[in-house]
Amino acid sequence: MATTEMKNLAIETQRLTKRFHSGAGVVEAVRDVSLRLERGEFVAVMGASGSGKSTLLHLLAGLTRPDEGTIRVMGADIHALSDRGLTYFRRKHIGLIFQAFNLIPSLSGEENIELPMLLGGEAGDPERVNSLIERLGLQQVRKRHPDAMSGGEQQRVAIGRALVRGPSLILADEPTGSLDSANGRRLCDLFRELCAESGSTVLMVTHNPVVAFSAKRFLILRDGQLVGQFDKQDCPSVQELNRVYVDLLENSQSGIAS
Repeated sequence: MATTEMKNLAIETQRLTKRFHSGAGVVEAVRDVSLRLERGEFVAVMGASGSGKSTLLHLLAGLTRPDEGTIRVMGADIHALSDRGLTYFRRKHIGLIFQAFNLIPSLSGEENIELPMLLGGEAGDPERVNSLIERLGLQQVRKRHPDAMSGGEQQRVAIGRALVRGPSLILADEPTGSLDSANGRRLCDLFRELCAESGSTVLMVTHNPVVAFSAKRFLILRDGQLVGQFDKQDCPSVQELNRVYVDLLENSQSGIAS
């Protein structure tokens, strides 16, 4: 691959496979997945429950190691790094948005958002924190502790925490799961803006075609396999996206769809 092309890639995987033991058998949660994401892309991963979406995100974040295959993130072979090196790389380059909020109960919403900067030994950035609070609609809860917030408010604080250091790569697992439709749209708008403004790359896992339609490209997983990928220009509406998604799942019963 040409050096210029490599520099433009945020993620590249080759034949990625992850197995888990289940009883007396083995389950391939992710199976032979090869994909590329360019820097600045907003990509949605779609699939039913158990299709391997969350496992794929954990692999790309370096939270679990593959049994086979390679992963390069921002040009680095992340699983060639030591545990300490991987922790540093993740802190510097990756923003993680998972379904568990993991907020610090004793800190306010504003303090929870600011926390990654302080843990990284950086000076606070009030302007950036204030911008995220405004863009995520958290002005009313910035001084509240998590136990005084709704589930949706806690999720938005967790999202702000993941974004506060301006990560090059944002990995989001069902980020709108606890949000109402208005705040879900607000978040997807923010993802699009980050891609355009700062060149961040967003990989968002969702089973909801309405949420996925905010992205520019779609990856479809079924039983751990990548069974299809296509651009938004091929699906001009949510209804068409859902139709193609369902067709791909149905047509991949006996193998990977092209």
